[in-house]
Amino acid sequence: MVTDTHPTLPEFDYFRPESLQEASAFLAQHAGEARPFLGGTDLFVRMRDGALVPRYLVDVKHLEGTDELRFDPQHGLTIGAAVCMNRVIASPEVRRVYPLLAEACRSVASHQLRTRATVVGNVCNASPAGDTIGACLALDGVLNVHGTGGPRQEPLSAFFLGPGKTKLQPGDIVTSIHFPLPPLGCAGTYLKLGRNRLSDLSIVAVTVLAAPDPGLPSGCRFRIVLASVAPVPLVAAQAEEYLANRPVTSDSIAEAARLAGAACKPIDDIRGSARYRKSMVKNLTEKALTAVWNQLHP
Repeated sequence: MVTDTHPTLPEFDYFRPESLQEASAFLAQHAGEARPFLGGTDLFVRMRDGALVPRYLVDVKHLEGTDELRFDPQHGLTIGAAVCMNRVIASPEVRRVYPLLAEACRSVASHQLRTRATVVGNVCNASPAGDTIGACLALDGVLNVHGTGGPRQEPLSAFFLGPGKTKLQPGDIVTSIHFPLPPLGCAGTYLKLGRNRLSDLSIVAVTVLAAPDPGLPSGCRFRIVLASVAPVPLVAAQAEEYLANRPVTSDSIAEAARLAGAACKPIDDIRGSARYRKSMVKNLTEKALTAVWNQLHP
């Protein structure tokens, strides 16, 4: 077998539409051979490796709504599809109101890559290992999509269909992602296990968000999202329900972590075995839940 040590990008045509309508129409007309282009941090790698060979790249970075980063104290946060992760991290409103999202963005690769990588791109790639997807799910993110039939919204809770597969159809362009205001007094954390401390995909990742809720036996509502352990990002609903409906102790946290580990369906691959991943889900979930609980009850 001959290995190409200097792979290059395949040839493609670059198209820069003047409007969302023009972009959607072109993408629909060339379904299967045209792809929208934002930061390109994943797209160009897959093209270089031969996993994707699009005939057209459609530049949507300049289109209406894609470059906005807007916080409204009444309605929440909107992040345009072309807003890079470093800009999200640098936003005072994100750091103050959505620190979990800033933490997740900060975990992605290197500073240089984050000047190109976008939250919307990370979501739309639909990788089970996407670093920001857990925070976006825990914060109830909703995608604003422009398609051939006009604008619509897609909640992330039903967006992912499989590795690299989503509810997006030919002609669809995600213009932004919107987050409602998070629950008052909430706390969250993102824990990621990789083969090294920087620039690696996660072997296992756990996102936890918790918020006070006096109506529950625990006094707290939890969101637990797992990455790299199932075909799609996995919400550990049984673990969430278990922990919400009893007093929070070290024993109940450990049992919730065990339930999270039991819910995942990992595979064996070059980065880790399924057995190892299940074990690490339990360990990281217990660590994350403990950390968040201690934030709420210092």
